[in-house]
Amino acid sequence: MTQDVTTTGVKRLRRSSTDKMIAGVCGGWAKYTGIDVALLRIVLVATTLFGLGAPIVVYAACWLLMPQDD
Repeated sequence: MTQDVTTTGVKRLRRSSTDKMIAGVCGGWAKYTGIDVALLRIVLVATTLFGLGAPIVVYAACWLLMPQDD
């Protein structure tokens, strides 16, 4: 598994173009953190149900602000 690392050794958070269901936000976060994407999606759905929709706002912000990977 390759990580998006710059020449300075810093990982970059980007939306995934290959591992996506809607916008690639969970795929990008999974690649960045090393956590399984299915687990992140389950956590997102669970926190949306119990968090009164606040995670949807965070997801939408990430969709708008995170650049697409190449």
